[in-house]
Parts: sequence; C-alpha cells; structure tokens
Amino acid sequence: MATYTISDLAREFDLTTRAMRFYEDMGLLCPERSGPGGRTRVYTARDRTRLRLTLRAKRLGLSLTEAKEIIDLYDSPRDTGVQLHRFLEVLATHRKQLEAQMTDLQANLDEVREHEREARELLRKMDAASTQIHG
Repeated sequence: MATYTISDLAREFDLTTRAMRFYEDMGLLCPERSGPGGRTRVYTARDRTRLRLTLRAKRLGLSLTEAKEIIDLYDSPRDTGVQLHRFLEVLATHRKQLEAQMTDLQANLDEVREHEREARELLRKMDAASTQIHG
C-alpha cells in the first residue's frame, strides 16, 4: 500500500505543510502517526484522494465544512442515493449564492459604466466650453 509524507503531498498539490496540518485539524485528513512520539505523519491513498477532493471542492467555492460533509458522506457505507441528494443540495445552494453574487456584480458594473458615461459627457461639455472661450 502506497504511503506519503506530509512533504510528498504538500509538494504534489502545491500546498504548504501548514495547510496540510490545517486540513488535518479540520478533520479532512486523518494520517497515521509513526516514529518517536508519533510525530511523523503517514498519509495513505485514501488521504491523498480526500485531499484531492477537498481542493476540488475549494475550487468550486465550497467551504471546508461543506467539503468535509460531502467527502465524509462518500466515505460512509450508507446509501449512495442519500449522499448524492445531499451533494446536489449543497451544489444548488452554492450555485444560488454564485448567481446572486453575479447579479450584484452586474449591477455594480452597470453603475460604473453609467458613471463613466456621465464623466465623459461632462468632460466633453467642459472641452466644448473651453474651445468656445479660447476659440
């Protein structure tokens, strides 16, 4: 069975060892311990998969808590249908949040465009007035 050190996985996924320990503190990773005083973390293929899924969930914009809930569901031997329904609920909630943010951003962008248009119009009028005075 393949095992990995904290440095192996941190390097592979371009993370710091501090981030790895944080994911462990969040319960996303559960490495075995070995060596004097159990100070050496030993990660399994399961931990590597959980880390990959955690990073994928983060890219989707899910919180670590949501990521853990979904990953834990897939780790459990329960009915897959329940797991998929919960996954869809989390994704639907997240999609709605993203759509709301997109609506807000579009409104902000429209407002910025309007202010730009107004500022250009004022400059055009100022330039025209200046040309009449000096012309």
